[in-house]
Amino acid sequence: MATQGPSLGRQVRSELLKLFTTRLWWGMALGVLVAGAAFSTLFAVLYGTDNLGQVAGAEGGVIGDETQVVNTVYTAGIGVGYLLLLTIGVIQIGSEYRHQTITGTFLATPRRVRVMLAKVVALLIIGAGYAVVSMVGSVGFGATTLALFGKDPFPSGDIVRTLLLSLLVLGLWALIGLGVGILIRNQVAALLIGVGVAWIVEPLLAFGLSFVEVARDHVVP
Repeated sequence: MATQGPSLGRQVRSELLKLFTTRLWWGMALGVLVAGAAFSTLFAVLYGTDNLGQVAGAEGGVIGDETQVVNTVYTAGIGVGYLLLLTIGVIQIGSEYRHQTITGTFLATPRRVRVMLAKVVALLIIGAGYAVVSMVGSVGFGATTLALFGKDPFPSGDIVRTLLLSLLVLGLWALIGLGVGILIRNQVAALLIGVGVAWIVEPLLAFGLSFVEVARDHVVP
């Protein structure tokens, strides 16, 4: 009878060890923290000096109500955060193809579905951890800066909802990275394509959809 391999729990712990026994994890954690803190601080300063609207392209100053602006401050670094989590997702599977350890992984656990499920669970845990780190940097520095300028750091309960959605988005981007790494076995190519989609294709699609939405709203019935 064929061996069943280690349990799912042991497999998940193995996947976590593959990240946390390298220097990558704390380097990425530092990057996520600094990105969240830097961008939220910058936008909080702009908001505190009433210049956030000029950055967004408005001539009259800050646009949107207080809650919307504070949401913008706390999510300012999410663009860099999801890129780093995408990278982690790609590396989680791409490094195994690159160093030819995927064969040993499949031999130890013949059921490939269990291997991939363990990677998904591990990435959800890793993504949640990095997302919390990003939010700590964003909210900690952003709220402090807003308070220094006399602004309310939490004008409504919608702020919490936005932060929870940001955590979900960051976790999902780690899974997207895993998917890209599975489809493209060359780690360098997977990273380049993933970054290209995240920073070029995705914003263009978002702009196109917003343009269609605006055009549809202005069509005379």
